[in-house]
Amino acid sequence: MRRNPHAVFATITASTLLLGGFATATAQAAPAKAESLYAPSALVLTVARGEDPMTATVERAVTLACAPIAEGTHPDPAAACKELAAVQGKFAELAAGPSNRTCTRQWDPVVVTAHGVWQGKPVQFSTTYGNTCEMAGSMNDNAVFAF
Repeated sequence: MRRNPHAVFATITASTLLLGGFATATAQAAPAKAESLYAPSALVLTVARGEDPMTATVERAVTLACAPIAEGTHPDPAAACKELAAVQGKFAELAAGPSNRTCTRQWDPVVVTAHGVWQGKPVQFSTTYGNTCEMAGSMNDNAVFAF
């Protein structure tokens, strides 16, 4: 029995193309993306004048990222991140201690807000103080809103 040289050539060519195609497809496959070791913690913090966070005039705003390293436009990101970690990102607990300050009763409302993500979970916090002295006293001069 004689072999047809064209049939042999066609079989070799088809095999080469198929194997070459698989090798090319494998070589061009995108590498698997490594997952981050840290859940994101990135926030925008504001201090505004007014009673309502939706209508208050923002006077100061900073960014704060706490993972993997403390950074942002906040003047002391390391201290702010440390204080937030101590309360597990629960902003309401920053004011849990008694005020160490005596303030006037002047009504000049200040609103502080925090929006973003803390350890991968969404954060939306706002609270209104009667004036800046009351805000600083209530926060016991912590670093989070000291900007």
